[in-house]
Amino acid sequence: MRDFKTTKTTDDVAIRVKDLEKRFGGFTAVNRVTFSVRRGEIFGFLGANGSGKSTTIRMLCGILAPTAGEGMVAGHDIFREAEEIKGAIGYMSQKFSLYEDLSPRENIRFYLGVYNVPRSHWEERTAWILETTQLGDIRDRLTRELPQGWRQRLALGCALLHRPEILFLDEPTSGVDPLTRQRFWDLIRRLAAGGITIFVTTHYMDEARHCERIVMLNQGAVVAEGSPEEIIRQACPEREDGDLNDAFIALMKSRA
Repeated sequence: MRDFKTTKTTDDVAIRVKDLEKRFGGFTAVNRVTFSVRRGEIFGFLGANGSGKSTTIRMLCGILAPTAGEGMVAGHDIFREAEEIKGAIGYMSQKFSLYEDLSPRENIRFYLGVYNVPRSHWEERTAWILETTQLGDIRDRLTRELPQGWRQRLALGCALLHRPEILFLDEPTSGVDPLTRQRFWDLIRRLAAGGITIFVTTHYMDEARHCERIVMLNQGAVVAEGSPEEIIRQACPEREDGDLNDAFIALMKSRA
């Protein structure tokens, strides 16, 4: 795999939010959330369904306007520079937007146009992504014929085409076997080693152990922050055999 290098942001902090809020009428979906993410870090953002994860991510990606607070993503203000943020990030959702009647190479070409990558770079970027995702041998097969894990690698590759500083991954390995998940995380670690910041949500607690730091949300508020080991110690102080799954359950119950 060729090196992925990103040096656009000189600040060591890729994401910083303080007292971030989002209200929908009388309902507070995100309640004074504060955290930061270092550049090149693999950062986990965990919480039960309805905890405020998706709303927070949509604000960070410039899709949803915050109600109050402060936030910077890739050096851009989340209140005033939403469009600039969109150009600096990549996003891979659970329901990745691939065209199943196109081949991997055709999907890549389509997204090169979507991201306004100069045509002079198309050949190099296509070759780079096919090499990075190890899909070169099946680049001309229809995407709908590919196994789920291969489609996920293709979706990740398409999110990288414009060389974003920050990559948001929403449940990136949902529905695939353990070996495919391991290979996907090997790729994520290589991307982070090249300087790209990885912001990931997952319901697999064994995967969350790959994150350098984690923030857990419950009912719109931060209930834990730290390395996986620190969170386990904080949430399960009397459990010598406690793991991240135990910590997650304890923290989600604490505000139920």
